[in-house]
Amino acid sequence: MDWVERSAGADRLLDMVTRAIKRLPLGRGRDALHGRWLGHPVHPALVQVPVGAWTSAAVLDLVPGQRKAAGTLIAVGLAGAGPAALAGWIDWAELHRQQQRVGLVHAAANTAAVVLYCGSLVARIRGQNVRGVTLGFAGLSVAGVGSAIGGHLAYRQAAGANHAEQVPHLVGAGWHDIGAAADFPVGEAVRRAINAVPVLVVRESEQAVHVIAEQCSHLGGPLSEGVIEHGCVRCPWHGSLFRMSDGWNLQGPATAPQPSFETKIASGRLHARLRQAAVERSSTPAA
Repeated sequence: MDWVERSAGADRLLDMVTRAIKRLPLGRGRDALHGRWLGHPVHPALVQVPVGAWTSAAVLDLVPGQRKAAGTLIAVGLAGAGPAALAGWIDWAELHRQQQRVGLVHAAANTAAVVLYCGSLVARIRGQNVRGVTLGFAGLSVAGVGSAIGGHLAYRQAAGANHAEQVPHLVGAGWHDIGAAADFPVGEAVRRAINAVPVLVVRESEQAVHVIAEQCSHLGGPLSEGVIEHGCVRCPWHGSLFRMSDGWNLQGPATAPQPSFETKIASGRLHARLRQAAVERSSTPAA
């Protein structure tokens, strides 16, 4: 997988596929496929349908008299593979290049599994049970490889993870001095740090100042380099839109909001503290 991450041989293909996916006229459906409504990517949940159905089919293939039921489960898995793949491609188009390289191999393995299961289903319909079972187990093996690669993508490369989750655990409770209030011009994005954690400061008016975590929850993009528009900030990397007043993600691909801070100006100094919900979450002891 490390070799795949470094290999640039298919980068032109990646660019072509990325452009094609981003041109799809999905409208609000794009955020739905990202899983913004769910709070995390929806692709892993959708994958449970084909993987679960195909695993169950393999078990039934080992039980006498259950070949018809196994064939039904293979068909269910094939039907569920389409929506899962679509959600996966939509997420894939918004990843870093190294993640896209691994994701392409992940998709290739899953495509091969679908082809094998299609062959298995056709063989079963034709009464070629031995061939159907053989292709089914081959499909499950290839799908297992694809799942392992997906695990590398999710857990090693952190694709789909909330890249701002650690902020409440690092900042700590209480008020923190960010700097002189005069250092924050109205309407401008300013990058500061609280306990070495980058934060974005935007002064809306003389007394209204908004502070949120500076690294985008999607893939850690620098929000201080983004565009401030109508009380929101748009990430310069992949276009996620966050409301400055509370960090809420209004548009994807980000599926998690930004940690946000309460602010006050005292004696000419700007102070900020995590909102109460974040503080409670960060102080919960581990099980």
